[in-house]
Amino acid sequence: MWVSISSSSHHDCIASAQLRLTTEIWRSSWYVPCLASLETLQELCRKENLTCKSIGITNRSLKSYEVEYLCDYKVEEGKAYYLVKWKGWPESSNTWEPRKHLNCPLLIENFLKDKNEYLSRVREGKAMKVRSHVKTLKPAIADYIVKKAKQRIALQRWKEELNRKKNHKAMILVENTVDLEGPPLDFYYINEYKPAPGINVLNGITTGCECADCPAEKCCPKEAGFILAYNKHKKLKIQPGLPIYECNSYCRCGPDCLNRIVQKGTPYSLCIFRTNNGRGWGVKTLQKIKTNSFVMEYVGEVITSEEAERRGQLYDNQGNTYLFDLDYDSDEFTVDAARYGNVSHFVNHSCDPNLQVFNVFIDNLDLRLPRIALFSTRTIKAGEELTFDYQMKGSIDLTSDSAEGLSPSKKRIRTVCKCGAVCCRGYLN
Repeated sequence: MWVSISSSSHHDCIASAQLRLTTEIWRSSWYVPCLASLETLQELCRKENLTCKSIGITNRSLKSYEVEYLCDYKVEEGKAYYLVKWKGWPESSNTWEPRKHLNCPLLIENFLKDKNEYLSRVREGKAMKVRSHVKTLKPAIADYIVKKAKQRIALQRWKEELNRKKNHKAMILVENTVDLEGPPLDFYYINEYKPAPGINVLNGITTGCECADCPAEKCCPKEAGFILAYNKHKKLKIQPGLPIYECNSYCRCGPDCLNRIVQKGTPYSLCIFRTNNGRGWGVKTLQKIKTNSFVMEYVGEVITSEEAERRGQLYDNQGNTYLFDLDYDSDEFTVDAARYGNVSHFVNHSCDPNLQVFNVFIDNLDLRLPRIALFSTRTIKAGEELTFDYQMKGSIDLTSDSAEGLSPSKKRIRTVCKCGAVCCRGYLN
């Protein structure tokens, strides 16, 4: 969001509530990035009785009321009342409203569900029915309900943001039924590699195959000295360790070419969910995935191995693992998905994974900078969590005796593995 400030509108909501600028100082229009949420700006407007069309506060809507969430409950003289947080209004404007005045069945349902969830947790997971004659809620219960409502709103906004930024058709959902954790504060969704200064992830390829119907004798993989990676059903047919050469933007073939798979993005709707065993966020598929199907790319910042070494020491101290060596031909570069990444940022490790890593070359034939694609190793049921082995490379599978794993460092703090697999090695690295 960008906020416009000009000499003719210094009493506008933003100028009045945030910046307090005067026409003597600012004589022409200028723009500053606004870090406040839309709801915060709307609250400021209503608090100071100001209008601002750019954020939806007009004379007509200045006094409009919409229930954002319910904060508390009480019974007075036999009537049930809910404490209402009004959307776009500060919490100081919360009011007690009788149940019959509220036309928000879903919010009431969420309120009751959150209340019972809190009471169940207090009773160590044993369901507890709330007595119908309870006239007020304990402060701890009301506090939990408000936090849960705010979390629900934050996760909904995050889901919408992820789906705005993604470049594939499949949906991304977000779910947390475990704790009060909200969206990550320092994560930015990207669809492709974000190169560090001085690193070129596109090598300026200017030619492609002339096939009218791939694969032909001089199709891209054959020109590179390898076989076509996919069968007629667009499923992977090569063994781990072999590279994938897809047709590029200069190839004559069209978008329906069977050698264009990874470049189209994930075809499956996925859900980022909170795990219940201390592994943080995870990813599960919402659709059945057949064996040898492309699932997603692993993207992030492309950095040098030297920079990866420095960051790796910090991540190890935090118990995080986001570094992926691009070592198909050399170990010069590493992908860091800690701050910048896609859904793969949230995919957990398993010593018995259902995804396998492959190196892919499309518009960049630099062997030092392959794209990293994750393919299914077996049929994955809808609702099943997606995992890959953090020690898995695109060229070989490392054994548990390897000290490197995803990290370029050979001397790292070892992170305990919580995958729960029968064959668990005990550590992520």
